[in-house]
Amino acid sequence: MRIVLLGPPGTGKGSLASLCDEKLSVAHVSTGEIFRHEIARGSALGKRVQQYVKNGRLVPDELVVEVMVKRLASPKFVKGFLLDGFPRTQKQAAGLDAALVKRERPLHGAVYIASPQDVLVRRLSGRRVCVGCSLNYHIRTMRPKKAGICDRCARPLVLREDDKPETVRKRLKLDAKNAAPLLAYYKARKRLYRVDGRGHIDTVYKRANQLFRKLGWVRALHA
Repeated sequence: MRIVLLGPPGTGKGSLASLCDEKLSVAHVSTGEIFRHEIARGSALGKRVQQYVKNGRLVPDELVVEVMVKRLASPKFVKGFLLDGFPRTQKQAAGLDAALVKRERPLHGAVYIASPQDVLVRRLSGRRVCVGCSLNYHIRTMRPKKAGICDRCARPLVLREDDKPETVRKRLKLDAKNAAPLLAYYKARKRLYRVDGRGHIDTVYKRANQLFRKLGWVRALHA
């Protein structure tokens, strides 16, 4: 199974990918983790990426694709993968498709995790972070033992500026605008699928797994 997970912030793409990794043995691939790995090991690609990162510039699409394609060539991903955080643009999507087709292992599809805006705002604005050790909490799903106080260092928990409801709504609006061309790319190729992202992550996983089985992607796992 070779798929791309898409969706706005707060939909739980990373959590869903981790569950699929655990239950279906399909490797979860995070763009950020791969970039950090390449930079840490001092590879030629890592050094090129670092030049952009340390100057606060966006990494060019061509370089992003090159890094990801190199990583996906690892034997670890021969049984399949779930991409989280990549591709972000049409150009990246086209580059990925070209590389996978060349290897005769094309992408099965792009799965969009859809959630109403009010659900996303509630999830994101419920996050709290410790001012001391930066440990993360959530007022509904990951509460500290004592309200407003970090379990680890007993420092106050705060609501980050980025997580304030009005800021979250602006972020979601911008994300929807930026994501539209990428969704259109996969829709035009009849490879865009949707999964309801409401509810507990275990419920979302069940919905996603039903889709995977319906489309035959899980059976294709060892193909």
